[in-house]
Amino acid sequence: MEKKRGFEVAKGWENKNINMPVRKTKYSAGYDIEAAENIIIPAYKPGMNPTLISTGLKAYMQDDEVMLLYNRSSNPKKKGLVLANGVGVIDKDYYGNSDNDGHFMFAVYNIKEDDVEVKKGECIGQAIFQKYLVTDNDDAQGERMGGFGSTN
Repeated sequence: MEKKRGFEVAKGWENKNINMPVRKTKYSAGYDIEAAENIIIPAYKPGMNPTLISTGLKAYMQDDEVMLLYNRSSNPKKKGLVLANGVGVIDKDYYGNSDNDGHFMFAVYNIKEDDVEVKKGECIGQAIFQKYLVTDNDDAQGERMGGFGSTN
């Protein structure tokens, strides 16, 4: 069977009981993604960096596809968690990169007044695979040389 798109456990997470993402209903667009470990998300203070929630996962896809990471609709109200970048963009060439094997994470801020604990196995967001288009004069030739933030 030819692999088209899907999830795998990233290197270093093989023995940590990482669950594969699933869609909960047949018409859900998103695959629910769980936290790979317990983590405390501190209450936001101006100037602080977002907290990265590990998933222990990497994703593979077709050449003209992207995986988008979205927040759970209940996270802002219930936990005070918002995505720092609005939507995470995981490109095809992020898979298996030399820095982190393509391990994708959710970058979040906690907008509540108190720290929030996220436990291993809690759903933290969702991933949606999507086709994308390029312009007529597109001539992208660059190659990824690393992981998070490596394409400037």
